[in-house]
Amino acid sequence: MYGIGIIKGLGVTLRNLIRTPFTIQYPEKKIPQHSRFRGQEFSWYEQRCTGCASCAKYCPLGIIRIVTDPNGGNDQDGGSYKVEVFDIDQARCMYCGLCVEACPYDALHMGTGFEAAKLTREELVLNIDTLKERAKHPSTWFRPQLERIEFDPYQEQSLDWSEAGREPFFWHPKRPAQIPDEYDHRATSSGTYESEDN
Repeated sequence: MYGIGIIKGLGVTLRNLIRTPFTIQYPEKKIPQHSRFRGQEFSWYEQRCTGCASCAKYCPLGIIRIVTDPNGGNDQDGGSYKVEVFDIDQARCMYCGLCVEACPYDALHMGTGFEAAKLTREELVLNIDTLKERAKHPSTWFRPQLERIEFDPYQEQSLDWSEAGREPFFWHPKRPAQIPDEYDHRATSSGTYESEDN
């Protein structure tokens, strides 16, 4: 019958007219993100970084550039390299997180921020000074230890470098003087680590 389509269309319109809107007025209001959200905000802990460049090696796009000083002019505790240049080109980053997974010392974390609009591409390159100075709000993605302590990345206070990493295993270059009791029984006399699978 003629006009059925119009009636159906108006029915959809009227149904949505009385429905509660689910949109919000951004940026005045923001939808809360999950703690595992991976945003455009890298958190880098200089105290944990040994300059091994694993993050740069595993980046599929080659957007991380690291220059280290092997001469030991200003060595970090327990390490042999001083990181002089640490650049991340966010303009080319696809936020896959492989750099975070590759870091053996939990020095690099994905962040939770996503408002990174800039006027020029050059401003999208994060340098070592920016990474040092920015507030540290790492995502709990790929970091179960942060979920264990119920860390909220959206709080105002930055997360300290000593709390950002996994348990300090005794082979870490910046390991504590005393092996934690829960790992002491898994160390052999030669100093190697025995997996629980063995």
